[in-house]
Amino acid sequence: MTSRAADTPPALAFATDNCTVGRTMEILGERGTIVVLREVFNGVRRFDDMRRHTSMPRQVLTNRLTLLIDHGILRREPYQVPGERARHEYRLTAKGLDLYPVMVALAAWGDRYVADPEGPPVEFAHRGCGKPVHPVLECAAGHRVDDVRQVAPRPGPGVRPLAAPQER
Repeated sequence: MTSRAADTPPALAFATDNCTVGRTMEILGERGTIVVLREVFNGVRRFDDMRRHTSMPRQVLTNRLTLLIDHGILRREPYQVPGERARHEYRLTAKGLDLYPVMVALAAWGDRYVADPEGPPVEFAHRGCGKPVHPVLECAAGHRVDDVRQVAPRPGPGVRPLAAPQER
């Protein structure tokens, strides 16, 4: 029998095969996927415009768009320029729009740690008053959490114990 050291994280006792962070990263984990989302959030919705703006290879862009459509994050919407063949724009679904706070948080981290000395290339502003928008942690009771050390992971309703290793 193995004894658990006092400093061993309790999370080691739980399975990770149903981890929602892991599942999310299976969808969003490729750099190109976040770049495509950035483009759509910034109003760039057409394939050729995305390709030109990101310098992403055609097949990579196609794969990322397909992935986001397959997961219900983007939808294709037809459009046609007069005299040209019909094409599609890529629009965010409600599920895709729910990723906006994630994009704002990623940008805030980047603005703090990797922006050029002149500052970030894009800022997020509240349409209502024009002031900058910032990501905020808040508990269900409405308390703003300013120190991330005040947030603790705990088992959720879907937690499953880690299966004991099979003995030979």
